This record gives sequence, C-alpha cells and structure tokens, in this order.
Amino acid sequence: MDWNHYRFLSLWPLPAPPAVVYEALERVEDYPRWWPQVRSVRRLDATTGLVTIRSVLPYDMTLTARETRRDPAAGILEIALDGDMEGWARWTVTASGTGTLARYAQAVEVKKPLLRRLAVPGRPFFRLNHRLMMRSGRHGLAARLRAV
Repeated sequence: MDWNHYRFLSLWPLPAPPAVVYEALERVEDYPRWWPQVRSVRRLDATTGLVTIRSVLPYDMTLTARETRRDPAAGILEIALDGDMEGWARWTVTASGTGTLARYAQAVEVKKPLLRRLAVPGRPFFRLNHRLMMRSGRHGLAARLRAV
C-alpha cells in the first residue's frame, strides 16, 4: 500500500438548483468567502490558480490547480493538482429532489515532505482532517446558496 496516496469521495446535498450550484463551484476565487479552510485562491491565468488550504491540523497545503474539464451540460468541473499534493479532483453536479447533489471525488498523492514522513501514523488524522474540511465546505456553500 502506498501510504501517501489518497482517494476521497464526498456527497453534498445542497438547497439550490444544479445550475446555481455549478455556477458557485466554478467561481473558485469565491471559495474563501464560504469555505473557511480555503485560505486563498489566486488566479495565474484563465485556467490555472494557486490555492492555499488549511483545515484543523496545523499545516498549510499549497496547490496549483489547473482546469482540465469544464462541462456545464454534464455538470462536471475537473482539475489537475500539483504542489503539496499531485493528482486530480472533480465536482459532478446533478439534480436531487428539489435541490442538488454535488459529488466531490479526488485522487492524490501527498508530496509535502513532513506529511510524507508522517504517512503511516498520521493517515487516520489526515483522513479526518479532510472529512472535517469537506463538512465545513458543504455547510458554507449551503448557507451561501440559501442567502442568494
């Protein structure tokens, strides 16, 4: 087993139509306004940005995110990640009842040296850290969508 490789899946039921959720998710520069763990997003060009995240554990992750797929008709937003983590992340937005289900899938390999050294003992804490970050993001986006 590669202790530095992670696959995540989060499901976010949200109180808005799919087109509204998709529009919110594609505006990555707004993430820090509703997702506290996304500390900063700085656009480098039309399809690439520099993102800094920090959840509960006391470390920052700096990532270059490059758009690889933007398909509003299919409800898909996908990025390639490089930096402290390498891999990909994908949002898939679909209708669900009167709202939306936003599915976040991610496959990454941790590259940050400290986290690589702590791979075995830290793994359960890193997974919990991610789960808490995703829960906070879901709550933040849901609140933002209700306010619109």
